[in-house]
Amino acid sequence: MASTSPPPSAQSPEELNPFAIAQEQFSHAVRYLPELDSGLVEFMIRPERVLTVEFPIQKDDGTVENFVGHRVLHNHVRGPGKGGIRFHPSVNADEVRALAAWMTWKCAVVDVPFGGAKGGVECDPTQLTEGDLRRITRRFISQLGDAIGPFVDIPAPDVNTNARTMAWIYDTYAVMHPGENNLPVVTGKPLDMGGSRGRPEATGRGVLFACEQALRRGLVDGLDSVEGATVVVQGFGNVGATAAELFHEAGARVIAISDVSGGVHNADGIDIQAALALRDETGFVKGLDGTEPISNDDLLALACDVLVPAALENQIRADNVDRIQARFVVEGANGPTTPAADRALFERGVPVLPDILANAGGVTVSYYEWVQNQENEQWEEEEVNGRLLRKMNRAVDAVVDTQERINGDLDAIGAARAERGLNGQPLGAIDLRTAAYVLAIQRVSDVTLQRGIWP
Repeated sequence: MASTSPPPSAQSPEELNPFAIAQEQFSHAVRYLPELDSGLVEFMIRPERVLTVEFPIQKDDGTVENFVGHRVLHNHVRGPGKGGIRFHPSVNADEVRALAAWMTWKCAVVDVPFGGAKGGVECDPTQLTEGDLRRITRRFISQLGDAIGPFVDIPAPDVNTNARTMAWIYDTYAVMHPGENNLPVVTGKPLDMGGSRGRPEATGRGVLFACEQALRRGLVDGLDSVEGATVVVQGFGNVGATAAELFHEAGARVIAISDVSGGVHNADGIDIQAALALRDETGFVKGLDGTEPISNDDLLALACDVLVPAALENQIRADNVDRIQARFVVEGANGPTTPAADRALFERGVPVLPDILANAGGVTVSYYEWVQNQENEQWEEEEVNGRLLRKMNRAVDAVVDTQERINGDLDAIGAARAERGLNGQPLGAIDLRTAAYVLAIQRVSDVTLQRGIWP
């Protein structure tokens, strides 16, 4: 398949800034929507609001330390902002801008009535006590004030945050807004505080559902099911561990997993329950019985049917994409594949199920939690999972159908560009990521125009 853009020169370092990558992905997809007004395009690519706050806390050791946090609302045309809060040393404004934009397109792809938002605090949770993390969370939320709210911007868990963190967020907001139903202000809460059954596993479960439907649609020659497939999972946090467990239960053979301590490999298949038990006991999978250690680079390069990058951004890049031997890449993390790597994989015929589709199970069940909180209900897990399955299947079908439609209509799209004076690079066939973006941008632009430009 022909690439639509030339690869970066060997002399130029690859752009790894996540916000620049998000903008490049958007700008590439917009070329296939020549009817969009340029001002509307500019509105959709830019975040609506970027907040940066700085605040001190007194730590458990008695010292005072200052922290920096960000919250970005990218777009609220289709509904309130929705997006996680992460605690990580690498958090910065550009990363949060990118993650918020990806949330906008993710919500549109799976067709839930939210816009995109994201937040984070620059800190290293491994060097902080539970008391420190509680103070950081409460102070961050109090600093954001009414920039979050059940109908404004709704946080959720992300890297290094969990249901406990969400409980602190809820309690802080509820203290600031007494006498109201504040449960919908945050999702991913503990079950007995209004959380949804199935929410902790939702992102990993959605990865499996999306992968299964994509295989049923014939995206990988000779592979129409995960049963019997070999799977490699990079990242054994909430998303990766859940995905590994569910792929195993579905009949796949998980041959390698990894976390921050390193990776483990067994070509005959890893005992996932033993890996989960070791992680729960020690915090890591390193030293798992019956496995051999493997580096992160070598893990990504293993021959397998399905590779699930479920760690952080920029894991598959121009400098290592030639080593990728997977037949299908299913993105459990946000932004794990760079544009240069996307192009290289597309040219080799390796499909990439993009993050804004593959890992959208989390935001989908967050939406279900939000609905349950509004109605003071709690659904059974079977209902939640059944709804998630239908959502993911429809979203995969919509993206694959969009790819087929665009690739079958390139001449007409090119003619429409010429009519509007948008001549430029010849249009080439699009990959699944571009198809997902085209679908999402079209949905957001349609609602924007239906609402009308105010005033």
